[in-house]
Amino acid sequence: MELTTENKAYIDSLSHYNLLQKIRFAPSGDKWFEGETGKYWMERYAIKRAENPGQAVADSKDLGWGR
Repeated sequence: MELTTENKAYIDSLSHYNLLQKIRFAPSGDKWFEGETGKYWMERYAIKRAENPGQAVADSKDLGWGR
């Protein structure tokens, strides 16, 4: 998907938890993970994860795999 100003603003507004939640539970082929938008999503996720590794671990545990 093309990285539009709106897509970028939406991704930028998400917390690490929300970014990870979509990564973990989005259906296969989700458009948010395609093209430049998908690349940007994963870059933002990596930045958020690196900003607070302890919170990233807590978010991952809170999300689990079964939700």
